[in-house]
Amino acid sequence: MNTTIKTISIDIETYSSVDLVKCGVYKYAESPDFEILLFGYSINEDAVCVVDVASGEEVPEEILAALTDDSIEKWAYNAQFERVCLSNWLRRHHPEHFCSYSIPEDTVGDYISPYAWKCSRVWGAYMGLPLSLKGIGAVMKLDEQKMDEGAALIRYFCKPCRPTKVNGGRTRNLPHHAEDKWAIFKEYNKRDVEVELSIKARLARFPVPDFVWDEYHLDQEINDRGILVDTKLVEQAIAIDERTKEALLSRMKEITGLDNPNSVAQIKSWLVERGVETESLDKKAVQELLPGAEADVADALSCRQQLAKSSVSKYAAMQIAVCADGRARGMFAFYGANRTGRWAGRIIQLQNLPQNHMDDLAEARDLVRDGNYTALKMLYDNIPNVLSELIRTAFIPKPGYKYIVADFSAIEARVLSFLAGETWRIQVFKEGKDIYCASASQMFGVPVEKHGINGHLRQKGKIAELALGYGGSVGALKAMGALEMGLTEDELQPLVSAWREANPNITRFWWDVDAAVKKAVKERTAIDSHGFRFQWQSGILFICLPSGRRLAYVKPRIGVNQFGSESVTYEGMNLGKWTRIESYGPKFTENIVQAVSRDILAYAMETLRHCFIVGSVHDELIIECSAGVDLKIVCEQMGRPPSWLQGLGLRADGYECAFYRKE
Repeated sequence: MNTTIKTISIDIETYSSVDLVKCGVYKYAESPDFEILLFGYSINEDAVCVVDVASGEEVPEEILAALTDDSIEKWAYNAQFERVCLSNWLRRHHPEHFCSYSIPEDTVGDYISPYAWKCSRVWGAYMGLPLSLKGIGAVMKLDEQKMDEGAALIRYFCKPCRPTKVNGGRTRNLPHHAEDKWAIFKEYNKRDVEVELSIKARLARFPVPDFVWDEYHLDQEINDRGILVDTKLVEQAIAIDERTKEALLSRMKEITGLDNPNSVAQIKSWLVERGVETESLDKKAVQELLPGAEADVADALSCRQQLAKSSVSKYAAMQIAVCADGRARGMFAFYGANRTGRWAGRIIQLQNLPQNHMDDLAEARDLVRDGNYTALKMLYDNIPNVLSELIRTAFIPKPGYKYIVADFSAIEARVLSFLAGETWRIQVFKEGKDIYCASASQMFGVPVEKHGINGHLRQKGKIAELALGYGGSVGALKAMGALEMGLTEDELQPLVSAWREANPNITRFWWDVDAAVKKAVKERTAIDSHGFRFQWQSGILFICLPSGRRLAYVKPRIGVNQFGSESVTYEGMNLGKWTRIESYGPKFTENIVQAVSRDILAYAMETLRHCFIVGSVHDELIIECSAGVDLKIVCEQMGRPPSWLQGLGLRADGYECAFYRKE
């Protein structure tokens, strides 16, 4: 090893016939035809070198050795891509340099250790910046910008091409097919490294804390480990879904006589002929039409509802993403939500799987896995709904292991109450009581018991708790479904007032945060409030959390909102665009509470990292463990608050299962 190497910044260009967007980098790099085309690097932030691997150039031996040397820091933008691709490439072409960080019982054996890698994309996200290299370069107005030609060059060289007479029937473009484009592609590769170096230089004043890099490394380990998919269940579910849709479509044709009963226009005309008019045929509209509808109309609408069920898309995503060993990898994005730093889902999106409510979940699962369509049709009125409820169960522990699924109880409500000092709520959580009943009791001044005295008020307590914690008002209650739950329009504003009067410290917390943010921005200073530091620094508003992590709001300034009141705006990503965003105390409070809750989960992940964590979903951990691991001990460990939030009444509950499910 060359001891003069301290850091290497890397960017690679690659080829694979696997669709990177649909399948993720693990499946992409696993493809037999995967290749590294260009290897751009900078040693110790010096001049960038580009190795033309596709044209036969060799990556220097000292660079190959450095890739698995944990004393040398490796940097890349979206470093997971480089690390995973280089892992597969080293194993195939330079096995003498490949070194796994796995133990025999684990499933991370195909990848080099993430612990010497850092990601400038994560750094940018930590600073509230866009998640794309082009976006961050533009926002920071770097001298070096990502080249616009890149997208077209990647399509040309990095993906299969369609065979034509013009290209001689080839399915792939190589360097000699367009030497002028290849020369530009090499410049593009070099420029990407230069942009990454510029980002590091510009952000040097705002380092990411070491403990956040530790969290990133643990996240990479979890992604490397993957989560096992029951591929037989997935295959049978897709087949049964196809068969079910054919039967439903045939039934609709039989009822309606239409050529294409899937056509909205045709089915609306058919309904009008039967005296039924509707603006929409979405789920809510159909549910409203069903009661009282004539038998043939109800039958057709029911068939349509089942056809519209999109459950099969999740199964298809699993089938596409699963690696050769049956595990789906790269399902979680560290700092995917850069406003709070929370994890985001990728590819299969475990964060938004349908819930399961069936009592006979295991039995239904066995029928689908066996492909027993006849029994399913006999036992269940709605097969698409069954398939939807079984999606979670497609994730299974490896043979001889079990799942422990554990999550925090009412984590955001607990954190909000603790930070605001709302003592009656803290006591409710401490005593393990129902927060919805307690909230209704506090609001209306009477005892409320679930299924007992004044039990009808619990629903009002519930809707208020779900909608009003972050400054929500009548609109928030409506959005949460208050009217559908039986509340009247006249009840909504009194409910808002009652909740705020019952929670004066939370209400005060919102506006204390609002005042602190405005003062920090106006006076370009630092303000301490409620254990947080609100600090303006170099054109950025920072909110320092108890963990030591900071939330960043770029270019904050004071403005006037639509109501003529003073407000704070900042620049950030909104609906996929970099724009100016308006905010105020309750919204900043929501960011703070969600960020603190995220830090508590990250702390629990660190304390349980000796277990095989295979996923984190919101406030839940999925652990793949041997039969002897004690559920009670795992929940006790997870429920211990970190030292920086002592006194928080934290609680974790969990269960064991032979397949993933929601209890």
